[in-house]
Amino acid sequence: MKLRKVLALGMAAMMTLSLVACGGGNGAATDSSSNDGAATQQAADTNDTAPADTNSDSAAPAEGVPTYSQITVGQDYTDLTASIKWIHHKTDREEDGTIAKMIAEFNKVYPNITVETEGVTDYAEDSLLRLSTGDWGDIMFIPAVDKSDLSTYFQPFDSLANMSKEINFADAWEFGGQSYGVPYMANAQGVLYNKAVFEAAGITKLPTTPTEFLDDLQLIKDNTDAIPLYTNYAAGWTMGAWDAYIGIVTDGDNTFMNQKFVHTASPFDDPGDDTGIYNLYRILYDAVANDLIEEDYTTTDWEGCKAMLNNGEIGTMVLGSWAYAQMVEAGDHGDDVGYMPFPMTVGGTQYVAAGGDYNFAINVNSSDDNKTAAMVFVKWMTEESGWCYNEGGYTVDINGQNPDMYAAFDGCTVMSDQPALAGEETYLNDMNSESELSFNAGGNAKVQRIVEAAATGSETLDDIMADWTKAWNDAQDYLGIDVNN
Repeated sequence: MKLRKVLALGMAAMMTLSLVACGGGNGAATDSSSNDGAATQQAADTNDTAPADTNSDSAAPAEGVPTYSQITVGQDYTDLTASIKWIHHKTDREEDGTIAKMIAEFNKVYPNITVETEGVTDYAEDSLLRLSTGDWGDIMFIPAVDKSDLSTYFQPFDSLANMSKEINFADAWEFGGQSYGVPYMANAQGVLYNKAVFEAAGITKLPTTPTEFLDDLQLIKDNTDAIPLYTNYAAGWTMGAWDAYIGIVTDGDNTFMNQKFVHTASPFDDPGDDTGIYNLYRILYDAVANDLIEEDYTTTDWEGCKAMLNNGEIGTMVLGSWAYAQMVEAGDHGDDVGYMPFPMTVGGTQYVAAGGDYNFAINVNSSDDNKTAAMVFVKWMTEESGWCYNEGGYTVDINGQNPDMYAAFDGCTVMSDQPALAGEETYLNDMNSESELSFNAGGNAKVQRIVEAAATGSETLDDIMADWTKAWNDAQDYLGIDVNN
């Protein structure tokens, strides 16, 4: 997964990548939650083998524990002996042996670091429970915690300034100038589609606007036996995935999601030009209302849909690029699986949001040896395992490579959301909680409501957006957040 042109990724840093054709004419030049934490807790133990800190920008690590930037993979700590545990949500890669194979390769370089793993099925809920009890080990993927609590639970990897030189998306779990998370992979937000279905439907050019996309869905219905748009309603979390397109994709502004959204009085109004949050969800509403989805949305099957898209029973699905590899592997027609930019154009340009998936984090209460071993393991996973690339992920390693699946993104402008302004780090979390809309934070039910309303005719999209606006405004008023009209 790779891209090209000037890409605004990570903090304020820009990076260049290589991709192909983004349809829509004049593209400009150019891949699950927010959080923060303050002072880091210091461990009492020391480790004399840790290298000296020669970087003035470096984080203040727990005594004796190296920072991420201080470690050279394959050279440092190869004699370290430790036994660490990592819990994660990738049960599929636990079961198919992928994770075990990566650890075996890791142990060729670090033979005395034992890595125990546990794949957790209901990770979003179970990880939070374990975090509260401390019963989780040394490495975990960060669940939906408040950024202000990061230092309570996790060891910082390094200062944000240093981490931004090492990885993309270093600021996703930043607080107080410290970076607490490293994505295991990153995603670009686009649309999965079946190339053979598009060809059979007579679609010769990838859609670049919601209206074009809905027209193409109608062509799929009229000219093929495939389901035009598979909602994945029953899985729930797949519905919340629509939230990821707010901001960069819908308005071309990488400061909107974390800086402006909470201050906007009417973010759900229709701009009238096929852009904005309104038209993002209009795609879903109109697709359901016009019978361009599965016959019974209540019986969708997440595991089963992978093979269905692979073999041409499904035309499109709205999910991040992380899902691409799973669709390719699900059958004998992997070459038919494609990934395209989200069909929305702002001022003549299609924008792509790229950002980290689940982030590795290290237990602040682990021993110094275990923290060091965990730091080494995370950096090896990022730089040497190839996991991100093999999963079709947008590169996390700042010097890494993107897969060919991003060819259709050439000509698009790729950006990542900028962090919240100083002093406002918790605003989006607070607004999500008070409004109960939970954008990019498990707000599945509000998107399922759109499907239900469109299927039954019980509410118009305007009704729903007006209701969201009221909840948003009430939350702003209750929290005392300044509002810009």
